[in-house]
Amino acid sequence: MDVQEQVRLRVADWLARGGLRPTRQRMALATLLVGDGEHRHVTAESLYALSANGTEKVSLATVYNTLRAFCEAGLMQEVVVDGAKSYFDTRMDDHPHFYWEDTAVLTDAPAEELKIAHLPTAPDGTEIARVDVVIRLRRR
Repeated sequence: MDVQEQVRLRVADWLARGGLRPTRQRMALATLLVGDGEHRHVTAESLYALSANGTEKVSLATVYNTLRAFCEAGLMQEVVVDGAKSYFDTRMDDHPHFYWEDTAVLTDAPAEELKIAHLPTAPDGTEIARVDVVIRLRRR
């Protein structure tokens, strides 16, 4: 099996895990996200810029909608920085992030070094769905 076929199968399997149809646009964007088997942190704008070099042209609105569909399907998670800037992460386990303020880049932080001793009790009728830890970095 050649590399292109391996990528196509990896992407099709990824979409199938989320119960999503493999449309041309989803396949094109998913190839950029998981085609090589590596994890990615992208913004809609950065994924749109990457897709401009491909053969399948997609609008920025389609990129936003597709990223939302990937999140709703449990294939990606959204990490919000500054209450307005969203990054989309293909790594689905619980892990902290570094946010590099000078470059506006989000990267994984070593989870084994993070210790959360206690979380506050959730209000009645609710449960904690997830805890996002974003550690902001600034160069000296």
